[in-house]
Amino acid sequence: MYSVNVPVPSTVAALAGDLASDLTRARTRRRGTHTLVAKRLPGDQPYAQVEARAREVLRGTPAFEARIDGLGVFETAVIGPSPVVYLHVESPGLRDLHARLVEAFEPVPDFEGDDYTPHVTVARGGDPEAAYALAERSVESYEWVVDELAFWDAERDRTISRVSLPA
Repeated sequence: MYSVNVPVPSTVAALAGDLASDLTRARTRRRGTHTLVAKRLPGDQPYAQVEARAREVLRGTPAFEARIDGLGVFETAVIGPSPVVYLHVESPGLRDLHARLVEAFEPVPDFEGDDYTPHVTVARGGDPEAAYALAERSVESYEWVVDELAFWDAERDRTISRVSLPA
């Protein structure tokens, strides 16, 4: 599975990692692999064509601001173990970008389009009570400027290529 992602600053990745350490029975991400999905890309077409089409959609995209503004829980994940504890991301620029990508590529049901919740996953699965307790914590707001996007290969857990903004 491929996606267009927002690289996460090291401060945000460290926060997610620190929070995850309190969910001992949950599945967590390795440091350096935290991402913020802007849009999943179709897997039923040759990847080179999909990336080229996505780059066309991204053309003219300006840099934009993003902000971590709290924690949340998805009780039931669309994909993978539940519950999912996440850092909520507020970003009108990211929502605009997501909407443009959804116009070009069909949204994943129950995950994208009107159901899109920009977030950085802290942990998946484990004890639901611990997940909800963690989500009640207050986290310090953190803001950054998104000046780059990444094409992400989830199977290999790595970036394939990047796009600088403005694109």
